Order: sequence, then C-alpha cells, then structure tokens
Amino acid sequence: MFRITLAAALGLISTTALAQTPGPRFEVDAAWPKPLPENWIHGQLGGVCVDSHDHILVVDRRNILDEEAEIAEPAPPIIMFDLEGNVVAAWGDPEAVPNGIHGCTFDTDDNVWIAGNRDGIIQKYSHSGDLLMQIGTHGVVDTSDGTGNGTARNASHEGFFNPAGVAVDPENGDLYVADGYGNRRVAVFDASGKYLRQWGRQATAAQAQQGEAGAFSQVLHCVVLSNAGLVYVCDRQGDRIQVFDKSGRFVRNIWVRTGAAQLPDATGTAWWMAFSPDAEQRYIYVMNGRNEVVHVLDHESGDLLSSFGRPGHQAGHFTNGHTLAVDSHNSIYVAETSSGRRVQRFRAVR
Repeated sequence: MFRITLAAALGLISTTALAQTPGPRFEVDAAWPKPLPENWIHGQLGGVCVDSHDHILVVDRRNILDEEAEIAEPAPPIIMFDLEGNVVAAWGDPEAVPNGIHGCTFDTDDNVWIAGNRDGIIQKYSHSGDLLMQIGTHGVVDTSDGTGNGTARNASHEGFFNPAGVAVDPENGDLYVADGYGNRRVAVFDASGKYLRQWGRQATAAQAQQGEAGAFSQVLHCVVLSNAGLVYVCDRQGDRIQVFDKSGRFVRNIWVRTGAAQLPDATGTAWWMAFSPDAEQRYIYVMNGRNEVVHVLDHESGDLLSSFGRPGHQAGHFTNGHTLAVDSHNSIYVAETSSGRRVQRFRAVR
C-alpha cells in the first residue's frame, strides 16, 4: 500500500509557506490559453514575450511527433494570443525563421525580435508579421568554418553563433544579443544593425565557482534591460544572473544557487528572467529549469522570497520550463520545450 507523509507531501509543493513570505503569490490559470485553431498542435516553444497591449506571443519550433503529424499539423512558428487566450495572429515561413527558434522580445514600437539557437541570425518582425530586418546569414554561424562544427570565434560583427535572445534599448533602439549557445558574449548592435561592441568570454570551472565577472560557464540564455538601464544576463550553467551597465562594466552577481554544489552546473538554474511590471521592478522572476520552478527574487537584494511550480505534467507543473514573460497585470507566462510543449499562465493572487 502506498503511503506518503504530510512532510513529504509538503515537499512536493515548491510554494511552501508562501503565506509567510513576502512578495506576490501566483496560481495557475488552467483555462488559458484556449484550444488552438485549425487542428494545430504545438512543437517545442522556444520563447514567450508580451507586447505593450498585453498580447502574448510564443515562438514554436514545429517539431511535432510523427504520430501527431498523422492527425494534426504543426502550428505556425510565431503565434499571438490575447488576454482571453484566443489566437489573434500567426505567421512565419518555417524555412526563413531562425533554426531552433529561441527567445523573443518586443521593442517600444511593438515589433518583435527573435533569435535561433541553431543558427547565426536574429530577426525583426512587425506586429503584423512582416520581416523588417535580419542580422546575420541564415545557416552561417560565427565559427572558424561557418558551420556548427567549427571553433567558436566569439567575434563576428555580422552574425552570431546560436544566439538565445535579444533585448532592445528603449532609449535608442540598440540591440543587446545573448550570443549564446555557441559564443560566450553579449554583442551590441545599433538600431540599423551596425556592430558597436561586445563583452564576455568562456569561464573556467574555477572562474564559474568564484563568480568571476564577464566569464560565462556555457549558455548565455537570456538578456534583459532594466528600467534603470542595466543589462541582466542569464549565465545558465553558472547558476547566476550577471548584471552590467550598457558599456559592459560588471555591476554584480545575483546567485540562484539551488543546483549543483560545484560549478559549472550541467543543467543550470538561471534559464530566463523577467521583472515585475511596476516602475521600480521590485521583483525578479526566474525560470529555474533545473528544478522546474519559478523563483520570486527581491530585485534589490537578490534574496529568494518564494517559488512556485514543480516537475510534472499537470496544470501548474513544468516539463522543461524554458522561458517566461510578464504582462501588465503581473501575470507570468511560462513556455516549455522538450516534451512540455505548452505555454501556461500564472495569475498573481493576494
């Protein structure tokens, strides 16, 4: 007969003692989104982002199973939902979007930028789906021979090596690219696509353990700009968020040490982050893919206040929780890759 103790049961809930901790609380909205139209089915969702009108956009790798393809069809690469969970737009040429489509962000004009972790490009689309700009050459990466088998150069002024995401400076349109899965740098371009500067290098194990500035253990998995004009970079396998000014000067580490005792952490904890929507950005929300939870951090101190989620397939659980985004109501959207292949909404509750 199977039995479980009360203590063990509580251990399954990562939102333990939320009522006794500061910060917002969240609960899953299992009714969001509504079923996809046109017999579509999601592949792995590489990213999720929210525009100024609270449209929620996901980027879809379309890698559905053979059995699924017999009875359904892959959803388009770029899909936009409204707050009620309806699909309001969808677009993208599967042959033209970045390979391994990964990460997305909106700029102040509600154009959307996407990257690809199996490609050398980033792209800019209008809110209606027109391709407006591309930096890099599709299928050519920043290596010694231009292929994924070459040695990373960490140097290109024209492209990337498997970039993970983009952040756009609202003041001047400069692009900060987390480059990424192959390179180990933040590459900065102006709004026209001209290369400006970069920083970052491969970390040794000792540098990762010490939290050395500008040394990245493996994947630069996200890049986000704060309202204060600082650049936050997810050092995924380094179990930290590194913070810089716009010139690349190191400011501080925000540690997410819930993973391996020794770094680099093979899976990593710092997968993605977003700020709460208040002007002060009081909270940082971190997708911890190693532990399959979302952490609520105090922005100023970096202290871990609470968490929600757990590994699993039910509503509110995560299977390869990958990226997250926040709307103006402080709801959090989490996109899953691997066999998760869904986007979930978590509402802030009092």
